[in-house]
Amino acid sequence: MHELVAALLDPDVTARELAALPLPRTYRAVTVHRADAALFTGVPHEERDPRASLHLDEVPVPEPGHAEVLVAVMASSVNHHTIASALFEPEPTFRSLAEYARRSPAGRRHDLPYHVLGSDLSGVVLRTGPGVSHCRPGDEVVAHCLVVELDGQDDAIRVPAQRVWGYETNFGGLAELALVKATQLMPKPPHLTWEEAACCGLVNSTAYRQLVSHNGAAMKQGDTVLIWGAAGGLGSFATQYALAGGATPVCVVSSPEKAALCHGMGADLVIDRSAEDYQFWKAPETPDPGEWRRFARHVRDLTGGEDPDIVFEHPGRDTFAASVYAARRGGTVVTCASTTGPGQLYDNRSLWTGLKRILGTHFASYREAWEANRLVFKGRIHPPLSVTHPLEATTDAVAAVRAGHHRGKVGIRCLAPRDGLGVRDPELREDLLPWLTLFRDG
Repeated sequence: MHELVAALLDPDVTARELAALPLPRTYRAVTVHRADAALFTGVPHEERDPRASLHLDEVPVPEPGHAEVLVAVMASSVNHHTIASALFEPEPTFRSLAEYARRSPAGRRHDLPYHVLGSDLSGVVLRTGPGVSHCRPGDEVVAHCLVVELDGQDDAIRVPAQRVWGYETNFGGLAELALVKATQLMPKPPHLTWEEAACCGLVNSTAYRQLVSHNGAAMKQGDTVLIWGAAGGLGSFATQYALAGGATPVCVVSSPEKAALCHGMGADLVIDRSAEDYQFWKAPETPDPGEWRRFARHVRDLTGGEDPDIVFEHPGRDTFAASVYAARRGGTVVTCASTTGPGQLYDNRSLWTGLKRILGTHFASYREAWEANRLVFKGRIHPPLSVTHPLEATTDAVAAVRAGHHRGKVGIRCLAPRDGLGVRDPELREDLLPWLTLFRDG
């Protein structure tokens, strides 16, 4: 592996030379084990510790099959479904791997006693399988996480057999090497470091579809957009899209430090939940409508009397009822996740009498992922990287994200030996440096 890393860092190595380098027999990867799938049986959700189930293993290097690419992973990042995988929630991901094996010949080798996690990467193409023509060894790439065997419609995420790479497939990006479909790969933005580029694939694409795309809320100029967790990975991209698209974001955060980050992004209207002590539940099964009303009044006070046209939802249980209540008459609550729990409870009278709608979105189509990456490539949307950890510290990084002890995105260095490598366009980077360092300096 040392010879390979040296070649990857050598600007004079040619694509032919890189393709001729022998591959190692094994590589390091962050995994969960099938044998541990019952580890947390009977353990309450809040007491489950991902550090107990995550491993850093040496695993065999897979050979790329038809339309597949083997990538040297310079950096990756932590996502919430990495946490779900580590907690075996809502069920062990090995069930998805077994289903993949039953449904597709290509999926059979994914059903292993271990699951390599991770749905983001930035890196360098090492090998291509049969049928790959649009990339070659030496190409610097990032990956989105949509895996579709047969794409028969214009919105690939609607295909029933679609999967999320590194979550519902094996050989993910929290590793030194990764196996992806060629259709997942996009050009790496040249002004970004490896660790910055690795922060965008999943959450940037998700935010684009959820907020901007016609498949999502179809945000337009002048809209008021309420954004929960606006200083987190997903929410910070949503805040950027609102600002870039001529909308007015109302950013909801959980600390003064995160409020300052939203102001640093250019948002004027920010609600610090901790300062206001909003408690939307009186008891585990008893919501507090009075708190919904108090929150909605706070939003109107900030906006000059306007309710949100769009509510950007992803916390789920803790906030969903307040989201439905606060949305304007005829407005949209668009949701992609439930990080605080999937069991939503809200007052349906507010929904039907207010002519509101709830819209579900899930990751992004190929086109949406490419459009989102294009905006990063052009320096219009930026990665909110706050901190980077080496691969061997991934377990602690996952635990910190689960506990909410982070801002923006948490990066993982895989083969990159240190931060700051991979920049090919220093001029554009210099222009954007205040934004690129905002979350690290915040």
